[in-house]
Amino acid sequence: MANRYNRVGAAPRIIVLLLLVLVLLGGGAFWFDVLGLINARELLQPILQPIGLGRAAPVAPPEDPDLLDRLRAERRQEQLVLQEEELDRRRRELDEAEEEFERRLQELEDRETTLAEREESFDQREAEYEDRRANLRRNAQTLQNMPPEQAVAILEDYEDQDLVSILRITDEIAEEEDELSLVPVWLSQLPPDRVARIQRLLAQRPGS
Repeated sequence: MANRYNRVGAAPRIIVLLLLVLVLLGGGAFWFDVLGLINARELLQPILQPIGLGRAAPVAPPEDPDLLDRLRAERRQEQLVLQEEELDRRRRELDEAEEEFERRLQELEDRETTLAEREESFDQREAEYEDRRANLRRNAQTLQNMPPEQAVAILEDYEDQDLVSILRITDEIAEEEDELSLVPVWLSQLPPDRVARIQRLLAQRPGS
């Protein structure tokens, strides 16, 4: 057996011993690193680096130190743009609502103007009617104070509608004063054909 042991060359034994030493060193360095006595990674850096187990390359800091501030500024700018768009939309809605309000207000003003014009026209027509009625009443009273022949001579020159108005006013005055109306006397002295025409008009309602 001694002969067999002697047959192993010196080189293999040296390699085995070196490997054993490396294993012992690595194990001891690991435990010392765990215990915090040494920094094994720093000590083994020359050995581990050639085989790709060296220290990891540190992460390079960002080239722009103001990157975060710039991102925040861009985010703020986007928010401002969105707010501005929202304000523009609301401004357009307000403008449209104001235009609609102005349109309706103009319609109301036009309608009010039309009503005022109609009321003014009605008041004017009513005033004209009252004036005409007052004139007819004065004329009827004047005719009543005349002899029948003279009154009929004047009535013959009246238009049919004016004559009818005078006769109606005359009847109203007689009824108010509780007297006999002179209308039958006047009609009896007018031409028969005109009397027939006047009587048809008197039978109609006023304003028809």
